[in-house]
Amino acid sequence: MRSAVTALYRGLSPETVRGFATSVLPVDVAFDDAEDLAAGVERVALVMVRHLGLPPGPVRVRFRDDMPEAAWVEVEAAPGGVYTVDLHRRFDGQRRDIGGVLAHEVMHVYLHRAGLSLPVTAEDEILTDTAAAYLGTGWLLLDAFREDALGSQRLGYLTPQEYGYVLARRAAVFGEDPRIWFTSPQAYEAYEAGRRLAERDAVRPPLAGGPWAVRQRYAAERALAVRGRSVPGEGGAGYAFEQGEPLKVVFGCPVCGQRLRLPVAGRRRARCGLCRTVLDCDT
Repeated sequence: MRSAVTALYRGLSPETVRGFATSVLPVDVAFDDAEDLAAGVERVALVMVRHLGLPPGPVRVRFRDDMPEAAWVEVEAAPGGVYTVDLHRRFDGQRRDIGGVLAHEVMHVYLHRAGLSLPVTAEDEILTDTAAAYLGTGWLLLDAFREDALGSQRLGYLTPQEYGYVLARRAAVFGEDPRIWFTSPQAYEAYEAGRRLAERDAVRPPLAGGPWAVRQRYAAERALAVRGRSVPGEGGAGYAFEQGEPLKVVFGCPVCGQRLRLPVAGRRRARCGLCRTVLDCDT
């Protein structure tokens, strides 16, 4: 999940990622029982197409009962620029989730056209859901997460908390709060869990501003590294010390995840070489 965010910044460019500063809005994907099913699916699919800046074109929708997955999309547009989407017929009774399904499927088309994919299918699906969440359509995937006395439902390949984490990372960059859009109480709770983790990542040492106890641990481990001694469990803390002259600390950018190496030399500001974010650090 974290590596998928980095893959987006590397594969699309930071400028492209920053072009998705606003998300798809609930009013654009609202789908009630009075609307014709096929026409509604086409309309919502075109919302995704326009949001992602894909070439405009008609959408051909096919409803099937025999598919194991929720939906499928042809990543190569047919002659005439037609987008073909297969949707499981059960969504006739779950219309509020159609936006989430299409957020995932149309993102496959976008990433294919961008030449961004991963060789392992499971990892590629995680990349697709991460891209949807980070580029402004995937909050719908989290909002499809529901639990009640009869069972539970979720869409996609990330856990609800992972969706919450990616959405919170997006919110920190673009100043957007998706909580006002959630209709599912479970989605709200999952977002909050992910947000807390994202906020901890944003102040992990050597980034400045972390909690006192975390900074004390970092100081103790830094002292060990200065003396050339091994640091127990440093990888789990999100940073590692690299011996040499001078001693360096290696950690991930809290925005894009790019690995950074800084000399252990006290308070300083550093610019990420990938996303260009300026970070306040205390190495």
